[in-house]
Amino acid sequence: MAEKGMKRGLKNRHLQLISLGGVIGSGYFLGTGYVLEKAGPAALVSYLLGGAIVLCVMLCLAELAVAEPIAGSFVTYARKYINPTWACGVGWTYWVTWVSYVPSEMIAAGIIMNNFLPQVSQLWWAILFCLLVTVVNLFQVNKFGESEFWLAIIKIIALIAFSVVGGMIALGLIGDQGYLGTTLLMGSGGFTPNGYWAIILTMTIILVNFQGTEIIGLAAGECEDPEKSIPLAVRNVTWRIIALYIIPISVLISILPWDQAGLDESVFAVALSNYGLDTFAAFFSFVVLTAALSCTNSGIYGTSRALYSLASIGMAPKSLAKLNKNGMPQNSVFVTIATCWLIIILYSFDASETAYTYLLSLSGFTGAIAWISICWSQYNFRKRRMVNNTVDKLRYKTPFFPFVTLFGIWAQVFCIVVIASTPDLQETIYLGAISLIIPMIFYRIGMQNRKRKKRKRLARI
Repeated sequence: MAEKGMKRGLKNRHLQLISLGGVIGSGYFLGTGYVLEKAGPAALVSYLLGGAIVLCVMLCLAELAVAEPIAGSFVTYARKYINPTWACGVGWTYWVTWVSYVPSEMIAAGIIMNNFLPQVSQLWWAILFCLLVTVVNLFQVNKFGESEFWLAIIKIIALIAFSVVGGMIALGLIGDQGYLGTTLLMGSGGFTPNGYWAIILTMTIILVNFQGTEIIGLAAGECEDPEKSIPLAVRNVTWRIIALYIIPISVLISILPWDQAGLDESVFAVALSNYGLDTFAAFFSFVVLTAALSCTNSGIYGTSRALYSLASIGMAPKSLAKLNKNGMPQNSVFVTIATCWLIIILYSFDASETAYTYLLSLSGFTGAIAWISICWSQYNFRKRRMVNNTVDKLRYKTPFFPFVTLFGIWAQVFCIVVIASTPDLQETIYLGAISLIIPMIFYRIGMQNRKRKKRKRLARI
């Protein structure tokens, strides 16, 4: 059932690439350096665990989105199957996450362009890119889907090319280093140079890198034939994400010593430069640029739909639920973009590694809250169906219920506990908790005021 006013202009190929666009951002090309620096070659295990969590969340989301294909998805699901107060907190913290994270992608794009044209400030480049994605997000939804499709294609081709070239380097077919085998993989302290606990500590950053997959659910209200396209997109995107992460990372740690990794520049470019492939390495600077633009594009799309959903169910100003003639939530897009502009200016005063890492960790916490809500909503949704004996009527079912669902929930709860027990990252818990709890408090106060006014009206009758 189509939502009133929302136009279903997204095709299946758009849906798949929108999700990939949100996942493969500059945080992947740059943030991977942080993961390798902390966990060493064992970062591969971190990504495998992250992929398993993604699979569980996406399977849960597919069941919900096929049964109820609505824009705003997990916010509305949380309101219906968990609690309205919780849904308000989750929706707003998700919005805060993306409007904080999107500017970092724009700043990353600005830094890249500043390297090519140093006479133009990175801040002006970031503002230009912000204006660009504003225009794209206010077009018809199929135009947005088409732009995201081609931006994501560039990143996918780049990662495939890196995997092929990197594999040839490891085999000794490129360069004069000969066959590498496990020389670099097991060198400099072995597979786990910083211990097994480092694998767990990097999981928060890994979850940030995988964030964006849930945008499939946010786009459910605007896709054609959701009963077929959503399950297909979930299956394809999940396995493609795993392939586009696990294989390139496996190649990377086979050709680059882990102690050369960091946040200074893309580790993929560093690895290629080590073997004299400077032109190919420079190409990856362009890829990081398209990755930043693509992730920004997807992020603004997803978070504006979440804001639209909040407004539609009375948890944000009603004006934010207004649609333009193309069926786009223009006010939600404008507010989201304006907030991003403000944060770009503030973020430009401190673009240090510490700020970037904290931003990633904060996104890890708030993103995990959204994913937990998806699994939790599906758990309660299925339980209701079981009570009503209507499970057989579901057009898509999460396999191995409830094990998949419960693993998706508790694995992320464990990651949040890890963040809370890590001194360097504890402040992100405080910031994330504030963005979750404050909207819940305001919502409860608003509910109490509305009930009080209603009682007064009834008393006068």
